Amino acid sequence: MLKHLLIMLLLGLSALAQESQAPSKSTPPPSATSIPVEATRQANPVKPTPESLAVGKKWYNLDCAMCHGTTGDGKGEMASDMKQKLVDFTDPAALKDVTDGEMFYVIKNGKGQMPAEGDRVKAEQAWDLVNYVRSLAKKAPAPAADKPAN
Repeated sequence: MLKHLLIMLLLGLSALAQESQAPSKSTPPPSATSIPVEATRQANPVKPTPESLAVGKKWYNLDCAMCHGTTGDGKGEMASDMKQKLVDFTDPAALKDVTDGEMFYVIKNGKGQMPAEGDRVKAEQAWDLVNYVRSLAKKAPAPAADKPAN
């Protein structure tokens, strides 16, 4: 009888421990990919000048190219090794719906397996990086001028 009582007690404690570790159904866990609305609305205060693009390229080559590829095509060596499919920044449509503020937030705070730059880069340098990444998109060819009919 004591043996049965001990087993019941252990099972009860085990169930209680599992219940206390289960996430509350009333409060969903915060999403690791959610970006605060105020961050999405943040405007880029740095103009995409040649100087800004040069600084952005420097940081990109140091910290981003290994995963995102030297051209921004998403085919960096580390992404390939990790079997990750990353966004192709050379595709103009890839970042069409992404604001500069969202990009800045992801650079500073990371996203998924992408580590955060945090305080390693100053805010202006992160904005330079946003400008550089935007510059990687291939420009669509200009529409051909209509030729006069013969």
